[in-house]
Amino acid sequence: MNRRNFIEKSSLAVAAMGIPTIVPASVFGKNAPSNRITVGMIGTGRQGLGQNMQGSDMKSIGTRVPGLLEIPDAQIVAVCDADSWRMNQAKSVVDAYYAKNSAGGTYKGCSAHTDFREILNRKDIDAVMISTPDYWHVPMGILAAKAKKHISCEKPLSMSVHQGRELVEALKKYGVVNRTDSEFRSVRPQNLAVELVRNGRIGKLQKVEVSFPSDPPPVPAQADMPVPKELHYDLWLGPMPYVPYTDMRVHTPFDIKKRPNWMRVDTYAQGMIANWGAHYFDMAQWANNSEYSGPIAVEGKGEFPKSLWNSMINFKVTYHYANGMELTCVQTPTSQPSIKYIGSEGWILIDGFPGVATASNPKILSSRPSAGELDLSQTQWDKTDFIQAIKANRKTLEPIEVGHRTISISQIGLIACQTGEKLKWDPAKELFEGNNAANALLAAPLARKEWIM
Repeated sequence: MNRRNFIEKSSLAVAAMGIPTIVPASVFGKNAPSNRITVGMIGTGRQGLGQNMQGSDMKSIGTRVPGLLEIPDAQIVAVCDADSWRMNQAKSVVDAYYAKNSAGGTYKGCSAHTDFREILNRKDIDAVMISTPDYWHVPMGILAAKAKKHISCEKPLSMSVHQGRELVEALKKYGVVNRTDSEFRSVRPQNLAVELVRNGRIGKLQKVEVSFPSDPPPVPAQADMPVPKELHYDLWLGPMPYVPYTDMRVHTPFDIKKRPNWMRVDTYAQGMIANWGAHYFDMAQWANNSEYSGPIAVEGKGEFPKSLWNSMINFKVTYHYANGMELTCVQTPTSQPSIKYIGSEGWILIDGFPGVATASNPKILSSRPSAGELDLSQTQWDKTDFIQAIKANRKTLEPIEVGHRTISISQIGLIACQTGEKLKWDPAKELFEGNNAANALLAAPLARKEWIM
């Protein structure tokens, strides 16, 4: 079956489907499915299964980050992945977790799907967690919004500024609760720094210096390989052009823990400036109180490997804000993650992740908010915030509008490095001033109309 036939026929099949998941209330008692937000997991790879479903331990700061399985007000009722091995791994984890925590000791209520549209078609699913490769986020997010599903979407949110704006407008139109899935705002060393900066403990914020981790060496062009039996490769490619399969373009078969290979291919992702920028640019914007806006100018340089893994590496990008604040980000072959806030009266450095905090004066770090000041000490974890926002019909801590503004910074920085020019940026219009060539790069060349109709 060719790609067009697959899309057309599966769309017709999905339209006729309805797959209810009926679980007796006695299985969970007061936390019965009827009292929970039902969730479909779209994408069950390293991030989807390892972090978003199961959570993780941040031992260095003595904190447990809960996954959706651990949130009493949520129930995962479906999992989906184009890789059937990953999909079945996720289903087994869900069934085993709920069986262990049920009175009867058994549970078989989680369904498994290859095509994500089957999940969107289900009337018994309230929300979706999108944990797919980056290029899928916007098409899936728009379709989920049309299906009236609340959405938590992995970062980076989009592949272009225009594309991200399309997702934001779809969410506004259909009125679903939405969240950018990033835990940084909930990690105390990270949000403590934002709290202290916003409360004036280092004076006027003048500069933020960010360092991103190094990349592995670029991988050259690879020989074509047979498509693994467990991978629906046409569906994995989805809106992107067909290319022959090689696992260095996709992910390592039968391995959940290894970072996926597509993250280094600019067709599917935008490299470290986006992957870590989605975290650290968010912190910088939050501290600068500009999370719904952005810089007014950008300049930078970077290297673009001529290989299969061709995402930008070894870069330095500088952003200028209307209030005088300057943001710089650097990646070198030996760099490590960090963020430093420099003010007129001192500085705060969060080194590594989750992060170790130091300051120009140790008393800065022990300062506590006064009445009326920003207090982030009780910030909910990302998954908890998402589920509770649905139940309360409120805005999440990091709406997708904020995530879009964050990743836009990565994208205009990438464009500055591609053009080699200092560019003036209008954050209200989301356009470069007087540079049509740069503006032409604001739209990702995706052949994706069939996925959002």
